[in-house]
Amino acid sequence: MHSFDVSLSPDQFGATRRCLIDSDVFGVELFRYATGVPAVRLKNARGFLEVLPYCGQMIWSARFDGVDLAMGSPFRAPRPTRDLLATYGCFLYHSGILRNGNPGPDDDHALHGEMPCAPMEKAKVSMGADDGGPYLELTSECEYLRGFGDHYLARPAVRLRPESACFEVRMAVRNLGREPMDLMYMCHANFAFHPDARLIQPAAFDASHTAIRASVPAIVEASPEYLQRLAALGRDPSATETLDRLRLFDPEVVFYLRQLRESSDGLTRFMMRRADGSASCVRYRQREFPHAIRWLLNNSRAQVAGFAMPATCEVEGYAAERKKGNVRQLAGGATAEFSVELGHLTQVEAAAEERMLRDGRRSDAEGVSR
Repeated sequence: MHSFDVSLSPDQFGATRRCLIDSDVFGVELFRYATGVPAVRLKNARGFLEVLPYCGQMIWSARFDGVDLAMGSPFRAPRPTRDLLATYGCFLYHSGILRNGNPGPDDDHALHGEMPCAPMEKAKVSMGADDGGPYLELTSECEYLRGFGDHYLARPAVRLRPESACFEVRMAVRNLGREPMDLMYMCHANFAFHPDARLIQPAAFDASHTAIRASVPAIVEASPEYLQRLAALGRDPSATETLDRLRLFDPEVVFYLRQLRESSDGLTRFMMRRADGSASCVRYRQREFPHAIRWLLNNSRAQVAGFAMPATCEVEGYAAERKKGNVRQLAGGATAEFSVELGHLTQVEAAAEERMLRDGRRSDAEGVSR
């Protein structure tokens, strides 16, 4: 397979799909949704990703082995907007970078910060090979700059392998200023909600390791019954280990996942295993992501199982996370890099993954809950 880079430009995207790569291993198509948003379809033998190269590099759709991985929502296609809630139907978005989480009463930032729908200035498709073998990659780039304020370069990327239904999502953030800047980042993966699924995690399903978020964000209606339910799940979260009790997840429930074990290869693994034995999975390194968040919601407006979202912080908003000591400082000229593997596993792959997960060890990177 030949290695090459192809730079993209918005004028390459039309209403008719344009084939950029068509090989025995990979395929790439450029197109625009009916809403006018440009997209790149990255294909291998097992499925495809549809990625928005100029809108935060969201992954709008993910489908492998005939399984749709993305959340359910009324949004049939992405919409051209900077407002995340005006286009909330994607499989994955990059949350942060300067601010993350639900803004609290002392915050003035947008939901999950400036990155989810940030306009990307450059995009390219690459094919090559590394220690993991051949890959197909889409990289985007944007420069954030405010007068008398922060200045950084963000480079999100997604990498697909030939025979795998799992893929790698990366983010690199370089502080272009001379002064330190705040850094809050979360890989916000919105998997489809499967009522027959069982959640498998590298920690006990108890209140010490699966801690309910006690605060309620402004976008959620907090009835007395809902608050009572949160209190009960705070004492015993084990009822959410399987997703069959749908009433528990309307409105949403959010957990912080703590004191997590690592597998022998240093990865922290989570799974959502469906009744047929197949699974969705998330893998990452705790030295990059000291926190993990779980978001479960199933109602008429959205059906989503964000069962493991790696993060540098929790999601109470900037003021609260800074008070907890969870806002990282990135030195002037320094670069922070993050990588998450996620996707779909067959029954055989899922069985092997579960053995790796359950044979893990306690992480020295996390140690105690933060």
